[in-house]
Amino acid sequence: MENLIVNQPHSLASGKAATWTYRILTAFIVITMTIAGWMLLMRVGPNVEGVTHLGFPLYLCSILGVAKILAGVAIAQNRFPLIKEWAYAGYSFNLAGATASHVLAHDSVDKTITPAIILILLLSSYYLWKKQKQSINHEINKWNGTTN
Repeated sequence: MENLIVNQPHSLASGKAATWTYRILTAFIVITMTIAGWMLLMRVGPNVEGVTHLGFPLYLCSILGVAKILAGVAIAQNRFPLIKEWAYAGYSFNLAGATASHVLAHDSVDKTITPAIILILLLSSYYLWKKQKQSINHEINKWNGTTN
């Protein structure tokens, strides 16, 4: 019992750090992708230039813009985890596709690395979200006297 009490503050501190890291990463992703979505819808900025430079039709900006905004809302909410999961997947496909497209088009490193870095941050946010859910489920099961 004494060991449990000694270790408890450390686990709480690491839990708080993980929670704040998740919140900051997720806020950055949601804000970045939502702004990108609005810029695509308004057809301004470097994202539109990137889409057309890669040879995609201009109307793709409208489709991607709406998808990015809706996915931002889905990731920001916590009520519907399946929708959130799909939004993470959608952003992942978008960012992986953007990275691959820039590599295959032999674009400069700065155009290629930006979506790759955002993808890494997105995957980190997703990992922390899943760990947080797993931890909450473990605590609920512990208090209910059940195990998985």
